Order: sequence, then structure tokens, then C-alpha cells
Amino acid sequence: MSEALPQNGNAAGATNGNGNGKRKRQLLLLTLVLVIVAIGLFLYWFLHARFFEETDDAYVGGNVVQISAQVGGTVTAIKADDTQVVKAGQQLVSLDAADTKLALAQAEAALAQAVRQTRQTFLNNDTLAANVTAAETNLARTRDDLQRRQAGIASGAVSQEDLAHAQDAVKNANASLEQARASLAANRALTDHTSVTEHPNVLQAATQVRNAYLNYARVNIVAPVSGFVSKRSVQLGQRIAPGNPLMAIVPLEQIWIDANFKEGQLKHIRIGQPVEVIADVYGSSVKYKGTVVGFSAGTGGAFSLLPAQNATGNWIKVVQRVPVRIALDPQEVQAHPLRVGLSTTATVDIHGDGKTLEAVPTNFQTNVYSDLGKQADEIVDHIISDNASGLPTQTASKKKAAIVIPHT
Repeated sequence: MSEALPQNGNAAGATNGNGNGKRKRQLLLLTLVLVIVAIGLFLYWFLHARFFEETDDAYVGGNVVQISAQVGGTVTAIKADDTQVVKAGQQLVSLDAADTKLALAQAEAALAQAVRQTRQTFLNNDTLAANVTAAETNLARTRDDLQRRQAGIASGAVSQEDLAHAQDAVKNANASLEQARASLAANRALTDHTSVTEHPNVLQAATQVRNAYLNYARVNIVAPVSGFVSKRSVQLGQRIAPGNPLMAIVPLEQIWIDANFKEGQLKHIRIGQPVEVIADVYGSSVKYKGTVVGFSAGTGGAFSLLPAQNATGNWIKVVQRVPVRIALDPQEVQAHPLRVGLSTTATVDIHGDGKTLEAVPTNFQTNVYSDLGKQADEIVDHIISDNASGLPTQTASKKKAAIVIPHT
């Protein structure tokens, strides 16, 4: 019994020694693995990750074109609704055109009258010139008559009374000549250095016709751009005033990304650097190629409705974010359409300082309203030609109807 105890104690000591050694080896191996992982992560960051800045606080932005009325009126038709796709120039809303049609007819009649009155003013030049010639002839005749009577005074053949009448006749003829010349000069002042079509009265009346025609054409509200209709608020029978918002159109080909980077991430971000964008709607299977095109002039908080007031005793520092504008490849957007407001993840490649991009001027424009001015000019030209020639072959109203009925 006494000899067995030491043997058991030695066996236990040997077991504890082997256990401590195994544990040390495991801890050493774990430490080695952690060191290798740390070295790997450091190398990954040093060789790759530090050259990229990423944020998931990025959203799709785009133009939201507000549609409003240019003239007042009562809504008689609505031809587009939310979620529908419309083309540029497509009719959206129609207003009652009765008042504007009457105003257009009145302006056309005023233009025709102005042309005819101007024609009469030009023709009066010839009439007044003839009056001057007649007055000159009359003055010459009365002077000759006065000379004959003055010659007959010495012989007593002519009385003093006849001589006085002859002198008065010369004075009257001279006054008539001066009056005729003044009338001719006054009329010529209205016609010098101009023509019937370029006369100020005609131009003023033509401007009124153009204005009335534009008001008549604008009762039909059209889409300035192609896109999706949203935020329709107009209702049938509603009385609207100029400037009232009716709906909005979102052209989805004119979109970009607004990525909100932390202020500490902006140190190496430059305009022209490439960006990889992943939209949550498609996931990582679709990656968009983008380019940094600009930075906001301030943080999001600086332009908020109620900016933060930091000059207080309860000030707490909050990391600010600055919106960065990212342009996308139009072909990729066309292949995989995006919607305004969708969430995305933007990763900027900050290798180097980026490329220096020339400022690209904004060129959002529409041409759907340009034809209205041409149509108005055609109506004005026909009214002037019909009333200036003196030989009208067709009434102005019929020619207007033959030219165009806007957006019917």
C-alpha cells in the first residue's frame, strides 16, 4: 500500500505536464493564426482596401419636372395618370378654350383693321401731295390775278375793292398751301422709313395676335419631356390659375447618384475618379460604372430646413456627411433602369488624384414649345398679306384653320 502512493503521484504529475504542454502549443498556434490573419488584413488594407472609399448612404437622384398651367381655365380633360409613360409633346391636360378663342378672334380682327388703316395712311400721301399741287396752282393763279388788278388801278379800270379782294385771295391761297404742305408732312411722318408690314401699329397688333394665339394654344398642356408621370393632383372640372402644379414627370434617363460620404472620407476623393455602384434593387449581380463629377457646397445639415445650432453648452460632435454627385453610364442605366430614391452602395477608387474633367454645362432643354411661335407667325403673315394686298383670296379665319389647330 505504501509503495503504490508514490507511483500514482508520479503518474498524475506526468499527466499534468503533458496537458500544460498541449495547451501551450494550442495557444501558440492560435496566436500564430491571429498574427497571420492580422498580417493578411493589414496587407489587404495596405495593398487594396485603403485605395477605396465606400458608403451605403447613397441614393438615386434625378430631375422631377413639375407640370403647371401657363394660362388659367377649367379642366375639361386629363389624359395622363400616375405610373404612365408619356412622350415629349404628348397632351396631358386640356382646359376650356372658349375665352381664349374669342380673344384670338378679336386680336385677329384688330390686326386686320390696323393693316387696312396703315394702308390708308400710305395712300393718303398721294392724295395730300395732290392737294399741295392744287394749292400751289391756286396760289399762282391768284397772284397773276392780283398783278392784273394792280396794273388796272392806274387807269381806273379796277376799283380799290377789287384789288383788296384779289389781295385777300392770295393770302387765302397761300394759307391753303401751307396747310396742305403741313398735312402732307404730318402724314409722311407716319410712313417714312417703314412699310405697311413694318409699321408700328401693325407690329403692335401682330404682337397681340401672337399673344392671344399662345394663350389659345396653351389651354392644351403638353409634356415637355418624356418620362413617368407622378404626383398627379389635378382633377376634372377643377378651376386652375397660371402656375398651379398639376403633376410631375420624371425622365429616368436623366438620373445620377448622390453619395453621402463622411467628412473623413473626402480627403482623397477627387473629381474624375471611377466609382462602382451597386443598387439594392438588383443586388451585387448588377454593377454600374460611374464617375465622380462634383461635390456639394456644404454638408447635408448645413442646407437642412432647421440647421443644427452648435454654439450651445450641450454641443455634441456629430460626424457630418457631404453629398458627392456621381454620374452613371447611360447605356447601363438603359439596360437596368433605376428609380429616383432607390438605395445604392457607392465605392470610389481613389488610386491617384483622378482625371481633371472639364466642366460640362447643363443642357436640359425641351423643344415642344418652339413650334407655337412659328404657328403664330404664320397666322400673322396670312392676315397681313390678305389685308395689305387689297385682293384677298381667302379669309384669315379659314387660313388659320387650314394652317394648324394646336394640339387637338
